[in-house]
Formats: sequence, structure tokens, C-alpha cells
Amino acid sequence: MPLYAAYGLNLDPARMLERCPLSPLAGSGWVTGWRLTFGGDPAVATVVEATGAQVFVGLYDVSPLDEPTLDAWEKAETGMEQKLKVRVQTLEGSQLAWWYVLPSYEGGLPTPQYLNLLAEAAEAGGAPNDYVTELRSRPTA
Repeated sequence: MPLYAAYGLNLDPARMLERCPLSPLAGSGWVTGWRLTFGGDPAVATVVEATGAQVFVGLYDVSPLDEPTLDAWEKAETGMEQKLKVRVQTLEGSQLAWWYVLPSYEGGLPTPQYLNLLAEAAEAGGAPNDYVTELRSRPTA
């Protein structure tokens, strides 16, 4: 099954189980050369390329039956988000995965409620404490 690298609210395994019940958590890792940011209105998590930065991700084995559902949640079929392939560094080595990115758009601040949900998802997904602390310290709208 193809691997999906979740960096936003889908980092929470319980949320992913509700959305994609046939797609189990397969591990976690880091995507280097990218940073977490926000875009859209209201602002939601996205990623942009950034030398020296890294993003924590949860890896899911996505079933072909769940992939259209995940695409719909992420609005990929509308073009709002694009699927990109990335290399994820895990304890087992480098793995190829895809993630969703807002194309060519960065800007805006998340609401305090959204940022809190994002930090809780990162915590539930096994992100290190310093990563979660940095998330919680970001400015909000």
C-alpha cells in the first residue's frame, strides 16, 4: 500500500481511523528540507520547502479503498491541495510517501482552537515534546 505522510490534524491516529479505517499507522519520521506553516482562509497547516528545516510526520499504509476518502477530506480533487511525493527519514531508513500541500500559497495565522487541535494531534501521533511545544508557541489570529 502507498504510504501517506500526515503532518496536520491527520497525525492523530484516532482521527485517521475514523476517516480511513482500512489504513493503519505504520510509523513516524521526519521530512527534511520542509517546514510547517499555514495558508488559506481560515489558515490551515501546510508545508513549504525550507533548507535546514524538518517536519514531523505520521506514516499510514493507505488502502486503495480509503485513498478517495482521504483525497476528499484534503480537497485534492478540487485542486485546493496537491499530492507530492517526499522522502521520510525513519528509524528503518528512508521511505517514499506522499503528502498534501497547498500549492504556491503561504500566509495567514491559525485560530487558537485550530492550533490547539494541531498540537494535540502531534502529541497523539508521537511527536517529540519540543516539536509540540514549538507548535503551541506559534502566533494565532
